[in-house]
Amino acid sequence: MDEKRDLARELARQHYSQGDPLGWFEDLYNQANRDFETIPWADRAVNPHLAAWCDRESLPRPGARVLVVGCGLGDDAEYLAARGAHVTAFDLSETAIGWCRERFPESTVDYQVANLLDFTGRYDLVVEIYTLQAMPLDMRARAIDAVAELSNELVIICRGRDESDPPGQLPWPLTPADIHQLESKGLAIVRFEDFDDPFDPGKRRFRVHLRR
Repeated sequence: MDEKRDLARELARQHYSQGDPLGWFEDLYNQANRDFETIPWADRAVNPHLAAWCDRESLPRPGARVLVVGCGLGDDAEYLAARGAHVTAFDLSETAIGWCRERFPESTVDYQVANLLDFTGRYDLVVEIYTLQAMPLDMRARAIDAVAELSNELVIICRGRDESDPPGQLPWPLTPADIHQLESKGLAIVRFEDFDDPFDPGKRRFRVHLRR
């Protein structure tokens, strides 16, 4: 995993230096050449924290309009569709979206190539997992606002840190202040979970449910 993250960080560093802070996502997927082992977050399974949340909350409801932000290789989107939701899923990387369509040729998910900062609409439920933490810190406030504008209901799963903790290196954990920014956009926190990841011990996670 460290080697995979090292590649992602080096590609990100190169693109930052060229004034293209988001271009590394496409570069990473393109260099992977359909090799799952190159992508740090390609588990080829639904995120277990999302699955547990869906089971506990009985969400999304059948027929709900659901958006998956930064869908990667599509496993979370396919899981939500299998639960009866009408799912739209987007990623900045054209290669990633092409890979999703190859993996799931009979899928009902509407896969799109899009940038979070430009995406528009309003969905019953928005699912954001590990995307905000991969965006540069100087873009985070704008990205958080963009997620909020899309959401009637929202679940965020991310790395977490205290305000006083150094941000470290990519991926940069979110802080409670980042989460509370969503409240200024009309979303209220239903439940804020702060826990050590049982699947990756030593990693602090936030799982936050918000509703308009």
